[in-house]
Amino acid sequence: MSTAPLLQVNGLVKRFGALAATDHANLTVEPGQIHALIGPNGAGKTTLIHQISGALKPDAGRIVFDSQDVTTLPIHRRVHRGLARSYQITNVFLRLSVLDNLALALQAVDGSSLRFWKAAHAEAQRLDRAATVARRVGLGARLDALAGALSHAEQRQLEVGLALASGPKLLLLDEPLAGMGPDESQRMVALLNSLRSETTLLLVEHDMDAVFQLADAISVLVFGKVIASGAPAAIREDAEVRRAYLGDEV
Repeated sequence: MSTAPLLQVNGLVKRFGALAATDHANLTVEPGQIHALIGPNGAGKTTLIHQISGALKPDAGRIVFDSQDVTTLPIHRRVHRGLARSYQITNVFLRLSVLDNLALALQAVDGSSLRFWKAAHAEAQRLDRAATVARRVGLGARLDALAGALSHAEQRQLEVGLALASGPKLLLLDEPLAGMGPDESQRMVALLNSLRSETTLLLVEHDMDAVFQLADAISVLVFGKVIASGAPAAIREDAEVRRAYLGDEV
């Protein structure tokens, strides 16, 4: 029995004046995959992720997530359906602790209750869940640290935790390894690899070593079009992909 794709992007178009940032882009992400979206700078990768997440409205095309058309849904409704994202630049509350950042993320998902007599119990449960998420992303020893005092790599870990707090079916990650050194990159690769049993991942990444370590499938975006999509070995050997992007990197 065939399994429906978790995400199906069909003919997505987004123009900024005369520039077609996405030009009838097509993308399919299967459940349980780590799917990498790669391409040169300016190819439209982040614009495509913005449209999938709901941050940008496409000019044309269709986005189907978990068998439902979400093309016109706002971000918060996509999150509640199980579609979450992290950003290219860290997006955390720097003056709050790791625990409080994660508790706020969980509160946003849970909603606030007007039954004040239950508030203390609910808050204790939420803090326990926040601590569990922190441990899951390798920040269990940093619960009380202010987010602004974390290293860049730890802030990226926290941001992954914020996205995980919503219990996503699909997690969109925009350059999760950006700005990291080799050791930090390997720790993030290990974290992302460990998530494959919990959620499907669609990640934009320029680190080709990491991409080929992680990805079950790779799509290549060039000038707003997906020019190739398939298994890493096939992408590595694709002549058009080599000419357009990979070159001597592989």
